[in-house]
Amino acid sequence: MSYKFILNGVTLPVTPEKIRLNIKNKNQSIELINLGETNILKQAGLTSIDFEFVAPAYQYPYVTNFQDQVYYYNLLEKLKADQKPFLFSILRSKPNGQVMYTTNLQVSLEEYTITESAENGFDVVFAVSLKQYKQYGTQSLSIQENGDGTLTAERKNTRTVTKEIPATYTVKAGDTLWNIAKKELGDGSKYQSIAEKNKLDNPNKIYVGQVLTLQ
Repeated sequence: MSYKFILNGVTLPVTPEKIRLNIKNKNQSIELINLGETNILKQAGLTSIDFEFVAPAYQYPYVTNFQDQVYYYNLLEKLKADQKPFLFSILRSKPNGQVMYTTNLQVSLEEYTITESAENGFDVVFAVSLKQYKQYGTQSLSIQENGDGTLTAERKNTRTVTKEIPATYTVKAGDTLWNIAKKELGDGSKYQSIAEKNKLDNPNKIYVGQVLTLQ
C-alpha cells in the first residue's frame, strides 16, 4: 500500500515514515456513595496529528513532488500566520494506483519544528503538529426580569439571509474544495459532498477551469 500526505492541497515530497493520530478522551470518572467509581461517557475530544517529513535538497528518484526547501518554509509559515483551518488528507492506494480509502480532516497548524543536521546532509526535516478543527457558533440571549424577581432567558430571533446556491461552480486560481464549500454552500465541511457529487477520489485535486456540480 502506498501513501500520499496532502497539506492544504500540497503533496509532501517524501511520505513520512509514520504518523501518530491521538483521539483525545473526554470521559469523566466520578465517585458515587455506595456505588464506588463510575464513568461518565462523553464524545471524543479533538484529534491531534503528529508526523515528520523531509524536504529534500535534490530531486531523488523517490521524491514525488519536488519543490525548493524554502517553499515548505513559506508554506508552514503561511498556514500558521493565516490562523485559518485547512484540509489535511492521507490517500492510501493499491500498487496499481487505485485509491483504497482516504482520511480527510479540517485541521489547524499547532506548531512545527525545523531540524537541520549533519546526519541528514542538505535535507531539512519538519516535525508538524496538527489539531482537528470543528466549526462552532454562538447564540444571542435576551434576559428579562420577571415581576417576582426571577430571570427568563430567550433566544433572540436573528435575521437569516439565504443565498441562492448555483448549480455549478468554475474553479479559479487559488481555490480549494473547502473554500468553495464555505463560499457557495456556507459550510466548509461540505467539501466532501461536493467531492462525492463530482466523483473526486482526491478532494485536493482540482484544477483551474474545472466545472464542479454543487446541486
